Amino acid sequence: MATRSAESSRRALRAALALGAAALVAGSIAMLAHDATRERIAVDDRARRAAQLESLLRGLGHDNDLLSDVTYVRDPDLLGTVSPVPVYRARLAGRPTAIVIAPVAPDGYAGSIDLLVAIRADGRVLAVRATAHRETPGLGDAIDEKKSDWIHRFTGRALGDPPLERWKVRKDGGDFDQFTGATVTPRAVVRAVSGSLQYFAQHGDDLFAAPATMPP
Repeated sequence: MATRSAESSRRALRAALALGAAALVAGSIAMLAHDATRERIAVDDRARRAAQLESLLRGLGHDNDLLSDVTYVRDPDLLGTVSPVPVYRARLAGRPTAIVIAPVAPDGYAGSIDLLVAIRADGRVLAVRATAHRETPGLGDAIDEKKSDWIHRFTGRALGDPPLERWKVRKDGGDFDQFTGATVTPRAVVRAVSGSLQYFAQHGDDLFAAPATMPP
């Protein structure tokens, strides 16, 4: 009887050990798969962001890694958020050529609008893109490049062109068109682009001189 009991105990122990080993192997495989997936997602995200920045620079020459040459700044009044805003610097042979800054238009019709604003070293706008918003389909979503060409109206403009007091929609006495049936959204975007230009005018040299930093 004792022999049978000991044999049963040994079988139970072997089964438990086998089950534990299987669970350990399965857990290791799952962890490796998770790490590989996370790395792939990170690589894909970096490639997407790099392509997005390149498209904003519109072929302007640079020889640095934009995603590495980045600093973070705060200015709730001009940049629309209390959170740190990334500023990507483009350089050619060490000389500044442009920045891409990511302000927020906090006063969109349906909430905040995330933007990217590319500005040449001379202060002129290269391009503006809306990267995230919840504006009304068929009205406010005309800020999306895929919906209309309205966002291209900023290209080539600068502080002084038009004068700062005319960086408004036409309904408010400015130079920029609003949308039929929707004024709040374009008003918010014009204000955010103007704020980015003002921030660059005030801090341009410091932006290019600041050391590259990691996201806060």
